[in-house]
Amino acid sequence: MSFDRSPDLTVTEFRSLSGTVTTWSAPAQPRRLKLQWTTLDREDHEFLDRLVRRLDGPGPVALIDPLARNLLTGAQAAGTGSRSSWSANPQEITVYGGASPSDPVTVSVDAPPANGTTDLNWRGLGWPWVPVTPGMTLTWWAPGLLAAGADFAGLGLYWHNRTGDFLTGLLGNKNRPLVAVAPAGAAFVRVAARFNAKGAWPVGESILTVGDTSAALLAGDRPYGEGAPQYSVTGYTHAATSPNPTYRDITLELVEVASATG
Repeated sequence: MSFDRSPDLTVTEFRSLSGTVTTWSAPAQPRRLKLQWTTLDREDHEFLDRLVRRLDGPGPVALIDPLARNLLTGAQAAGTGSRSSWSANPQEITVYGGASPSDPVTVSVDAPPANGTTDLNWRGLGWPWVPVTPGMTLTWWAPGLLAAGADFAGLGLYWHNRTGDFLTGLLGNKNRPLVAVAPAGAAFVRVAARFNAKGAWPVGESILTVGDTSAALLAGDRPYGEGAPQYSVTGYTHAATSPNPTYRDITLELVEVASATG
């Protein structure tokens, strides 16, 4: 397999009569991915063919970037940006900030419920939560809240199926990364910090990685957020593998999208 993830920078150059250059770039730089496989067996190439031909719906496509080290968005990983990147019960938690991409976000626990705990959730990029596949190992930690001295009970990983129904969840100690394996039927993971006392704190850094990266995180590694956005397939080649046509050589080209219709 080969993999190219070069972004579309959308930079245009303008040269004046004097020879000076001005550049213009769109506010967003959508990612473009190109994946190539050789000698795919029938189960795999038939799955990709159904996906590309939209036999099960128009999309968009969820893809876990194999090179991404933090599946949260850049702003979420830094604890900045739009308040809409987080969700909570508004009667219990208020999220402040978001006037600009670099503004720090603050969580204010105003009224813990009768059971004493309430969750702040990190939302997905275009998805309700972060897409996953069954059997995938994930590591989740919120060291920013820990460094801020936040009074929270622990970390949560909550698994949901394709339609968003809750499957199961796991709570862990706030002082170390939480590592878990996605169960059968999981399509999304909801990551959360569970609070049990009133107070206000900056959200700060947070990390959601593929694999068990707990040792590296405890040693100080802080990968920046790259997200797990929606994609649409824009290019597709499908050829029989020589000399055995039972296998196929497949190429997919995808672009990051805000939505996919039609």
